Amino acid sequence: MDEAARLLTLLALVGGALTLAGTGMLWFLDETRRIRRTLTNALGRPPEPGLIVRGRGVGIGFDLPSNRVVVVWDRGAWRLDYRLDELMGVDLIVDRQVAARTFRGETRRPLDHLAAPTEGVRLRFVFDDPAHPDFSLDLWQPGDDDIRGRRHADEALEEANRWMARMEALLRRPVARAPAAPTTIPVRPTTSPVAVRPLPPVERDDREEDEPPWDDPDDGDPRAIT
Repeated sequence: MDEAARLLTLLALVGGALTLAGTGMLWFLDETRRIRRTLTNALGRPPEPGLIVRGRGVGIGFDLPSNRVVVVWDRGAWRLDYRLDELMGVDLIVDRQVAARTFRGETRRPLDHLAAPTEGVRLRFVFDDPAHPDFSLDLWQPGDDDIRGRRHADEALEEANRWMARMEALLRRPVARAPAAPTTIPVRPTTSPVAVRPLPPVERDDREEDEPPWDDPDDGDPRAIT
């Protein structure tokens, strides 16, 4: 009887430990937490602002002090980093039509149709990158209303409209660019002094100033002509 009690106690402890470990694993691998961890690791701090779409495995995060944008998909397994000045604008697509948009240097097109969507609500972020020019987040799709943790159609449209206003304010902000590298002006090297050969000493002429610098033909020369 004692052995059966010990066995049951041991099984209960093992079962509790496995349950606790499984719960912790599920918590750690939660989709929203994984995406948030990826954004935080990429930005070096929690994203502010940030948007994560539960059930789609996608998210986007901003770090305004460092002017960076990070997009994440596949539940945090993949990500792309952009500079804030590479974000050109955002489209709000409702039922496969652009219902609102805001772009740099353009007049904002606000959302003026607040009827409940029927086919989907999507935010499309456009970047100045030929390889990866855009990134889409489906905030709502048909069938999401019956899934726990996902937004309803009206909630998704309101959230998208808030993000359009937020992006308009963000795109109006001047982007602090990195200071240009100082221009280095080459300095002409100083040439080493050239040794000057001294001139030979000048022989002093001891003649008087009124004396001609040639020999007098009458001085002891028998061939002198008188």
